[in-house]
Amino acid sequence: MDGDIQPDSKPPPEDDHAFFGQPRGLLTLSGLEVWERFSFLGMQAILVLYFADSVAHDGLGMSPGTAASVSAAYGTLVYLVSVAGGWLADRILGSYRAVLWGGILIACGHYAMAVPTAAMTWVGLGLISAGTGLLKPNVATMVGKLYRTDDERRDAGFALYYMAINIGAFAGPLITGWLGDHQGWHWGFSAAAVGMTFGLVQYVAGRRHLAGRKHSAEFALAPDALRRAVRMIIVGAVAVAVVATVLALAGWLTIGRFVDVLTVLSVIAPVVYFAVMFRSPRVTAEERGRLRPYVVLFLASTVFNFILFQAYSTMILLASTNAETTIFGFHFPASWYASALGAFEVGLAPLVAAVWVRMGPRQPHASNKIAIGVVLGGLSFLLMVLPTSGHSGDDYLMSVWWIVGSYLLLGLGDILLETSGMSATTKLAPAAFSSQTMSLWFLSLALANGIQAQTVKYYDHVSKPAYFGVNGAIAVAAGLVVIAAAPWLRRTMHPVH
Repeated sequence: MDGDIQPDSKPPPEDDHAFFGQPRGLLTLSGLEVWERFSFLGMQAILVLYFADSVAHDGLGMSPGTAASVSAAYGTLVYLVSVAGGWLADRILGSYRAVLWGGILIACGHYAMAVPTAAMTWVGLGLISAGTGLLKPNVATMVGKLYRTDDERRDAGFALYYMAINIGAFAGPLITGWLGDHQGWHWGFSAAAVGMTFGLVQYVAGRRHLAGRKHSAEFALAPDALRRAVRMIIVGAVAVAVVATVLALAGWLTIGRFVDVLTVLSVIAPVVYFAVMFRSPRVTAEERGRLRPYVVLFLASTVFNFILFQAYSTMILLASTNAETTIFGFHFPASWYASALGAFEVGLAPLVAAVWVRMGPRQPHASNKIAIGVVLGGLSFLLMVLPTSGHSGDDYLMSVWWIVGSYLLLGLGDILLETSGMSATTKLAPAAFSSQTMSLWFLSLALANGIQAQTVKYYDHVSKPAYFGVNGAIAVAAGLVVIAAAPWLRRTMHPVH
């Protein structure tokens, strides 16, 4: 995979250990992700509150459960589109240009959301979904191309990359949350737009440090096939837009039904995608064998991210109604709780990276890292059973430290699972599906959001201890199953260790 990079697209040789012993290109890609996460998670930290706020306060007036469901459906759409983003990079645009155009669409989407009308909110979310689908899978693939498959710095590099991501995840909610609370929701969306613009500038400025930055795709379509593909994309996009508009005007395509459609697609897409990859003649028998354990990692990612994404929906809603928003005499917006997750990941990621480097070949197998991450995610929800139990009504306020503690468990689990999962994906990927296999990892996030879009509807109808307890227990059980399967995973995932 990374051995196919052509000499004229390699970064300078002195780049290889220029960034804390890692390739210099890691700094460029991490810098882009800092600002992309600043904008994406900064916006998402206030999105569910904006949906649930009253129309009189410039919100959309949804019930909490509906607001969380629509927010999850938006996440589903973001990651479903990543399949198209991986394919476009592999076959038409190339990774560098796919990321560039994705960033431009994201910035335009945030600028659209800065306009204080409901219509522009939906337009902005559509643009952000398309842009993130182009950018997200291909940035991670470009990180993988900075290393050889057997490079022991690889997991540590992804951990540093993930730490940089979470600098944005920490800073974004602080800025957008304060602006949303003090100036209005659309001011918060404006800050996200400016952040993404900064990310694009530094990405273009540091492009010479990136591996595989050639203009053409690695597995480009032949000219005739390319023209046919472009025509089909245009016709398909227009057809979907027309049908959706007609159904909406006829009153059939409501927000609720749109959420249900996305959930169904989030289930169908990975099933079809795995089937295509297993049956493709371009996938060798050895590569096909490594895809089987990848199915287990995919399902583990789905379970964990079902919990993780609720840090920006049900947990934020819980914080806004039943948690203190004052610490050491300082009052803060409820959306700032989301920054705690980013702060923990910023602080813990370099420690995790240092541990893996120190352990070298003695470090736990990737499947065990992922399994422990899933268990920690489940425990973060089980912890919330304690402060939400034993109350006669819903007018109680829990201590700040309960949610902070939950986010600590969740943040450590996220580092273990996402860094190992993304790193394993770039190693297990069949050569002909490199960017698209990373898209498949993001389809696990789409499936997690699709399931969440249905589950969070019960947030308004069941007790909070039952909601967090059942979901947390399922995640812990899933992590233990993956640990039990470790011997088979270790044997079938070679050369991943």
